[in-house]
Amino acid sequence: MKILVLNGSPKREQSDTMHITRAFLEGMQEVSSQNIHTIHVIDRHIEFCTGCFACMHNGGACIHKDEMGEILQEILRSDLLLWSFPLYAYGMPAHLKALLDRTLPLSSMAMQKVGERYAHVGQADCSHLRWLMICGCGFPNSKHNFEPAVAQFKLCFRGDTTIITVPESPLFNAPEAAPVTEPRLELVKRAGRQYAETGEIDQALLREIGSPMIPEETYAAIVNGGA
Repeated sequence: MKILVLNGSPKREQSDTMHITRAFLEGMQEVSSQNIHTIHVIDRHIEFCTGCFACMHNGGACIHKDEMGEILQEILRSDLLLWSFPLYAYGMPAHLKALLDRTLPLSSMAMQKVGERYAHVGQADCSHLRWLMICGCGFPNSKHNFEPAVAQFKLCFRGDTTIITVPESPLFNAPEAAPVTEPRLELVKRAGRQYAETGEIDQALLREIGSPMIPEETYAAIVNGGA
């Protein structure tokens, strides 16, 4: 499988969330060899979308001459697009959002009704693509934190989507937290193996991965300097 990882963290490989993403990919690799390419989005030249919609009228040509055209071609050559990012203001970091905005050339101005909503008709064939989101946050639990990012992801990618969310993710960059982070990363590897084997992850396993690693009150006290 050809996997394109879009790392939205400005910390690049030191991202808290990338610890989770790497564990997931390791699990996939244990099942079969994967062709993985990671883009650290902050290092790429991606201009902001101006909303001129030129790309949606003329076969995908954008007014900007930057690296986004190359990235779009790599997206279309991939089998799995993995969005890895930390939660920023209940969404994705700005430079990753800029990339998402610039995927407009994949769609046309034409609309069609899909269920109870309208969606743009594609200019490019994305039917082969699978979409996966891995997101970590610094809050003690998942409640009332990930919902906006999850909703956006599901609306943007209506096909084969899988979502992993993990609270307390700064613990992954704390060596002293290894007694709780290492077992959690093993669960993530298990999820990667399941995904490679079946294309799905058991919901009970997703809930376990998304649960706090240490008691919420203890984590909050550590963050607040009280423990």
